[in-house]
Formats: sequence, structure tokens, C-alpha cells
Amino acid sequence: MVSPRVFNKQIENRNFLSPVGFEFSLAKEPKAAFFCNSARIPEISLAVTRQPSYLKDLDIPGEKLTYGDLSLRFLVDENMENYMSIHNWLTGLGYPETTGQYRDLLIENNLSDPKNAFSDGSLHILNSNYRKTATVKFKDLFPVSLSSLDFDSTASDVQYFTADVSFKYTVYNILGKDGKPL
Repeated sequence: MVSPRVFNKQIENRNFLSPVGFEFSLAKEPKAAFFCNSARIPEISLAVTRQPSYLKDLDIPGEKLTYGDLSLRFLVDENMENYMSIHNWLTGLGYPETTGQYRDLLIENNLSDPKNAFSDGSLHILNSNYRKTATVKFKDLFPVSLSSLDFDSTASDVQYFTADVSFKYTVYNILGKDGKPL
């Protein structure tokens, strides 16, 4: 006879998660987030430590987590405002021409603390009715790469530009619709 507790551990909602049900928000650069059309929850991995043993070395859980990059794809608007907002953020952090570019980044965004050059972001997961079911909160995001835009006058159909951007961050947490960890 099957214990009633076994049935309490079953999944209640039998609907599948849709890959088109998401929204992304970025506190510092809302223009880039508005046209986001592709995002993924980054991989997470735990380092493994080897424990020597007489017969066989044993793998045991390590103590450090490694988070993959957050990668987004967004449609580029006609005036390139969203593309340039990420571009300027990236060049402000890397100051390729002068150290004043970093200062300008802080001044343009009214940032008194250099730590504020980073931004928090949220990936909102939507259910089949397009209501938030979970939120992935990223802390201290900053861009590390932005894709090129390849112009080609020989194209027969208009393919609107998309740009890929990759972010590093401190940590992410997955929260339920009530804002509590899942």
C-alpha cells in the first residue's frame, strides 16, 4: 500500500514552463531591458575536492560556487539608444582612451559611489497566463562583452538588429512570486 505522504510530494501544477514567458529588467539601463528577446538563467557549479583514500580518491563537495555569465539578446532600436547605453557603460568601466571616461560614467549617472557603476537586474519567469511565477535576482551586474552590429547592403530581406550582451555579477537568487526563496 502506498503511503499518503508520497502523494504530497507530487507536482501540483502539471503545465510546462514556456521559453517565451519572461521579462528582464535592469535597474541602471532600462532601455536595453525593454527590447530583451532572449535570456537564460546561467549555469551554477560547485567545485569538487578530492579526498585521498587507501583504495580510491573520493570526490566530495567543495566550498566554492562558480556562476556562469548572464547572457541577453535584445533588439536594437532605430536610434541605437539601448545599444549605446550598454556600449557607454562598458567603455566607462574600461576607459579605453582616458581615465576620465570612468569619472564621466559616474557623473552622467549621478553616482557618488563607484560601487554604483554596477546594477541589479531581474529575470521574471512567467507562467502560461503570463503572470510572474518566479524572479531571478542578479546582484552587482556589469557588462563584459557586447556583440558587433554587422551592416550588409546585399541582404534581400530586412532582418532587424539584435545585440548580445554578457554580464558578470556577484550572485543570483531565485525567488517565488511572493518574493521568498523557492
